[in-house]
Amino acid sequence: MTYESKVAIIFTGGTISMKIDPRIHAAIPALSSEEIVAMVTNIEKFAEIEIINFSNMPSPHITPEMMMDLAKLVKETVQREDITGVVVTHGTDTLEETAYLLDLTIKSEKPIVVVGAMRNSSELGYDGSSNLSAAICTAISRNAKGKGVLVVMNNEVNAASEVTKTNTLSLDTFKSPEFGPLGIVDNDEVIFYRDIISKKYIDTEKIEPKVGLIKCGPGMESDIFDFYIEKGYKGIVIEALGRGNIPPAMVPGVKKAISKGIPIVMVSRCPTGRVLDTYGYEGGGKHLRSLGVIFGNNLPGQKARIKLMLALSVTNNLKTIQDLFEN
Repeated sequence: MTYESKVAIIFTGGTISMKIDPRIHAAIPALSSEEIVAMVTNIEKFAEIEIINFSNMPSPHITPEMMMDLAKLVKETVQREDITGVVVTHGTDTLEETAYLLDLTIKSEKPIVVVGAMRNSSELGYDGSSNLSAAICTAISRNAKGKGVLVVMNNEVNAASEVTKTNTLSLDTFKSPEFGPLGIVDNDEVIFYRDIISKKYIDTEKIEPKVGLIKCGPGMESDIFDFYIEKGYKGIVIEALGRGNIPPAMVPGVKKAISKGIPIVMVSRCPTGRVLDTYGYEGGGKHLRSLGVIFGNNLPGQKARIKLMLALSVTNNLKTIQDLFEN
């Protein structure tokens, strides 16, 4: 049989490849990539499938360095003339970070789709096969070209730059709280409702793993900054309060880090909304901007950390990093 489309599915592991081990009564990696694809009935009517095995592990075990290795593999695969699109299976815990890293480091008009599952194959209502079939339909869709890396779960199509995991259990856990999904997969057809206006690209094959992430709470002090500085961290992301403010006792730590050339990127711990220099009191956004804190717009902390890791692999110049986040 001759196919119009060929999709490479790169398997990395995650719940989509797990089932319950009766000895320990918990889900572990168990399904082969061939077994998972075999569950996607009638897919042979749509595209030729090529299986590529990258790993088979839970996503909390995936490191930033492994994400970069995956990005290199995806880039090489999507550049092949015979490939229409690429699908990456991934555990959902860190799926949004990997998808965002792929989005920032790969330039391709061909669709790249990241997919996972919330239920393992031993559970009733296993969603792995349906999610994978929707991802394949997206990867062969002409409408999905040029939209950057996409995340397809629960028949919704979201941009890697916008999507986040919002619930520990629900099948519709992956949402774009700020703007909503780009589109849906309906009756094996991908329907887009909107597009991404602007897209960032960081040309690198390296990553700086030593970037810290701090979530603010009332009364927090500067000792965590001292720890990161002593341990040789190259950058720090702060999930600040509200519009972009921190307790005053954290300010000395911010000053110390910046004085040592360590970029501080600030985002909000709120699920939606951007940070802005609205407040002028000590620790307020206006004060922090005057100290040289970089504003991370509406990114969540985990994505701002990935972006800073990639930025630091290219440059240590604070102005260049600021431009990458703020412009």
